[in-house]
Amino acid sequence: MQPWVQTVLVACVVVLTAAAVPVLLALRRTVRRAETVLTIVEQELRPLIGQAHALTEDVRTLTREAKDEIERVGIVTERVNAVADGVGRAVNGLAGLTRAGQLIGVAAGLKKGFDVFVARFAKAQGDHHGG
Repeated sequence: MQPWVQTVLVACVVVLTAAAVPVLLALRRTVRRAETVLTIVEQELRPLIGQAHALTEDVRTLTREAKDEIERVGIVTERVNAVADGVGRAVNGLAGLTRAGQLIGVAAGLKKGFDVFVARFAKAQGDHHGG
């Protein structure tokens, strides 16, 4: 190989090495910074993950409580329906008693009217026979 070619090759290797060293140093600094950032992120995420687990458990508890409350509302609704049915039957019974009372009142009025009619008729007959 000719000396000038060797000189060019050595110069290229020196230039490439000179260019690669700052790149490698910058890459090393970047890796260290990334490691530092990842450490900070990990430290910040740990409490957040714990809080997320706590929130998940709170949601589960609230869901169970809501389900229990819905079941209680269902039971109360059934009781209210039963009471409403009872009140409806009582009202129907009272309405029947009211009708019976009206019929008894009408019958009593008819009897009284009939008695008055018979009494007047008897009096009128007595006035015609006696006079």
